[in-house]
Amino acid sequence: MIDVRKFGSLGHADHGWLDARHHFSFADYHDPGRMGWGAIRVWNDDRIAAKTGFPPHPHRDMEIITYVRSGAITHQDSMGNKGRTGAGDVQVISAGTGVRHAEHNQEDEATTLFQIWVTTDKPGAEPGWGAAKFPKADRSGRFVTLASGFDEDEGALRINAAARVMGATLAAGETAELRVDPTRHVYLVATLGPIEVNGVRAEARDGVAITGEAKVAIKAIDGAEIVLVDAR
Repeated sequence: MIDVRKFGSLGHADHGWLDARHHFSFADYHDPGRMGWGAIRVWNDDRIAAKTGFPPHPHRDMEIITYVRSGAITHQDSMGNKGRTGAGDVQVISAGTGVRHAEHNQEDEATTLFQIWVTTDKPGAEPGWGAAKFPKADRSGRFVTLASGFDEDEGALRINAAARVMGATLAAGETAELRVDPTRHVYLVATLGPIEVNGVRAEARDGVAITGEAKVAIKAIDGAEIVLVDAR
């Protein structure tokens, strides 16, 4: 099954400093048909105005992955971690027993990012934070694992969930394929598009929900940058 969730159908909240699209129910947006996809609970498409951001707030027992599409986000948390994550790079928070964090755009331009939440497999774990650079050239024409709960994914940021967050950059006409477990839940978004997923067309920033497929073949109609989550 491949279900394309058009960008225009997503939940929308414009707070001035934050313009957010919600792939799944979040905050004031509630759609009983879009409460998540398997263990994927949140996928927010955020635009954060320059010199603004999220003030300190708490989380617990959730794996939070941030993929920065443009600009940069600066992180600070109650564990003493600080860091700046730029375009194409990733940060993760394993909220565990509880953490407070703030995310600010300290740049002179707007920052755009995906904020993805995956339900943890280790409730009550010690909280943690990590960030890493993932040059887009290294994932040209293929998928690279950015964050993972599987030991075999060396070089990926660690999360406490049986899930993978992957990225690929494709030139026009190029195809990348993944073998997947048909019982799992795959969700992907092309930051640039359009693309075809197993022959089904999706535009830039549409959500594509997949299950029951043993292979996912993604063809870029134009140049495309893709973020994909494979979860239970």
